Amino acid sequence: MIEQLRLTCDRLVSHRQLACGHSYCGIPVHGKDIFIYSNTDTERKPLLLTGHHGDISAMTFGQSSRRLLLCSASADYIIVWDVEQCQKRSQEGKIAAGTIVGSLLGDVVHLSFCSSDERVAACSGVTVYILSSEKQEVISALAGHLGPLTSAEFCPWNKHILITTSEDRTFKVWNLETETVCYQSFVLSASPLISSAFLEENRHVIIGSTDGQVWCFSFPDDHKCELVTKIEIQKVERRLHNSQQETLGQQAESVKQLPADEVEISKPILKMAPWSSFTDTTIPERDSSWLCVGSSDGLYVVNVATSELLTVLYFRDYPNLSLSVAGSWSISPGLDNSMVFLVSSLFTPHVVLVKLHLCELEGIWAGDEGFSVFPSSPLLLESPLNVELKKKEANHPKKKGEVKDQPLVFHSVARSSGYASAPRKTMFSPKTNIQKNPFFKKARKNAGLLLKDYPGDSTAPIIPHNHLSIASKPVHCIQYSGDGKQILCGLGNSSVLLYKSSLSGNPAVYTGHDKPVSSVSWSLSRQWWLSASEDRTLRLWSHGSPEPAIIMANSRFTKPIRSAQFYYLDKFLLFASGPSLYLYLYNVDITRDDIKRYQQRSVVKLAKCFTTGSATDITAMSAANDFLSYIVLVCGSDRSIQVFDMNKGVVASKLADPHSRAVHCITQNKGSMFSTQALDSYNLFLTSAVTDGVKIWDLRTLRCVRRYESHLNRCHPCSSAFSPCGQFIVSGSEDNCAYVYDIRSSGYLHKLQRHSDTVLSVTFNPATPEVSGSALKGGRPIWEETVCSSPPSFPLNGMHVSN
Repeated sequence: MIEQLRLTCDRLVSHRQLACGHSYCGIPVHGKDIFIYSNTDTERKPLLLTGHHGDISAMTFGQSSRRLLLCSASADYIIVWDVEQCQKRSQEGKIAAGTIVGSLLGDVVHLSFCSSDERVAACSGVTVYILSSEKQEVISALAGHLGPLTSAEFCPWNKHILITTSEDRTFKVWNLETETVCYQSFVLSASPLISSAFLEENRHVIIGSTDGQVWCFSFPDDHKCELVTKIEIQKVERRLHNSQQETLGQQAESVKQLPADEVEISKPILKMAPWSSFTDTTIPERDSSWLCVGSSDGLYVVNVATSELLTVLYFRDYPNLSLSVAGSWSISPGLDNSMVFLVSSLFTPHVVLVKLHLCELEGIWAGDEGFSVFPSSPLLLESPLNVELKKKEANHPKKKGEVKDQPLVFHSVARSSGYASAPRKTMFSPKTNIQKNPFFKKARKNAGLLLKDYPGDSTAPIIPHNHLSIASKPVHCIQYSGDGKQILCGLGNSSVLLYKSSLSGNPAVYTGHDKPVSSVSWSLSRQWWLSASEDRTLRLWSHGSPEPAIIMANSRFTKPIRSAQFYYLDKFLLFASGPSLYLYLYNVDITRDDIKRYQQRSVVKLAKCFTTGSATDITAMSAANDFLSYIVLVCGSDRSIQVFDMNKGVVASKLADPHSRAVHCITQNKGSMFSTQALDSYNLFLTSAVTDGVKIWDLRTLRCVRRYESHLNRCHPCSSAFSPCGQFIVSGSEDNCAYVYDIRSSGYLHKLQRHSDTVLSVTFNPATPEVSGSALKGGRPIWEETVCSSPPSFPLNGMHVSN
């Protein structure tokens, strides 16, 4: 940050709205006059504007690029100045003059232009006046707040919409054509709301308060705002500080030895501006969610999409700045890919013009080198993935002197010569009434359906389609088979149900576990599937067999198995128990000996056992099985996410405190056999934590790219899932609904109701736009399945437990 200009006024201007544009800045002088300084040539003599008889309380520049307008307000007049015309008159030796657009409107605390500079909003007391910028005309006077107004901003994509904030701790959305309130918020905080801003690309409105809280609301066409996220500056600042200290390996010292002069102060949100208005086309598109926040101690750059603080520029870190505590901010984009700030001091009559080049913040978007879910190198010779299972061949002992039977013909069955049979009395007659077998025609028709691609341009499914109720325990986990024809459901009564995706017919019931089933998983070939339970056992089932082919008993594991799946194209069994991650080879043999019926002929062999870096218990795990991948993502009870490189057999990276609670669900974007996505999309993964919403991460940078918290998740482990097309996300919720999000927006698209209790588990059908969700309720639970679809033909399943 470079100090371009430092001015000393004859009085405090800490609580006045100052004007800052890309080329000029305006500062009140002697109370009632204005100096206009050039941002590029600060040595140039300032332009003097006179005309007010009272002290100037607010100023702002226009937004249009055709001509530069300045609006100033005092207790007597509100004047609009054409800066270029005033400069010409001053150079000609004439007195610069403006246009009076309002008079005697009271103490104006905030001014703002609309996007076309045709109208000006002036906040005075509990009333906001809409004025014409061309003549003295009050277009409308809007009153409705219970406390004094603090800010008013025009909607950039609709000039007939205005938003106001007030000391009554609410904001209102006004329709200027009808002069009515479109939306009125609830009381957001115990402190007054003092600032507001719009994110045009995301269609969001941002509200800031004096106690350092930022609210992000969706702003749809009907102006019914929905809360998207809430950010507390002090909390995210503390989290950023801790992560930086952990990176340097000095967290313990920093916690124990806090500076003596370090005191906790409030961080009022004095001014906000979207980062996208400052950047050029060379900056990534993700910057559209970045927000610049001016506070009393510095500049904060916040990512609204992830609710994270990217960086902080403190005044104390720049000793050349003649400023320690800010009283007011004015932010504007510069001319040479820079930002310009006009900041007034809180306790001294000083005003500072600061310039910040965006190249100084390259570290924000230049993320660390991450990983890719696709292999970039061949397997190492000592890699655990190179381990093979030696299959035992049957060894039958030969008897001494025994002559081995030799075949007389080349086929296994020899037909009789017919010499010993009675002579044939009837001659041969051909069969002429043979009917064609319709099985092959039906099979060919069904085979054509399997090749049908997943509709990539489909809308989110929302319409109920089917309903099924079964008396049972809670459904803890559900998963579709790879072809989307069947669905597994792990129940709380230690059994597993296998349904057709159409929900027709009776389900196949598989029993054997002693405690609730915690995880189910299909193999890629759909011949086998896994079930893991709280009884510390894992069972591998063969399709169609009522008995498990492999039972891994509780003597091998000391803690319950939390996650289990097939891995590396069905080569391994991968599961977690306690702090250990197990990688097993296996060979399934479903043949049975009637005498030794309970002897297991299938073979399992431990290939490798991994331990988390901090020996913390594993709460969730995810790995790709549909294609070869070395990456395994593991979540621990210490709130960390660890990236295992299975090729090297090590923990390649660790994310500390990605959530405020331990992650209970992690899901990768694996797509399906019916859909194709861009390669970069497969590097995304979701995490869910209680009280901390759902976050989507990019494996290439190991950074959170968006956060979803419109759903309610306070105590139950509600899961989330990607759609096969990669466009939507579904999450369970404790308000008896399932929420469907667009992956590009933090606000939810649809709230799927029809559930009677907390929706625990959700999953998408890999073949068609369907999603299933299981719900929970105590007492006498009833499991219901509701199928919903997007109009008119795409169904959506929803399973839930209710009473």
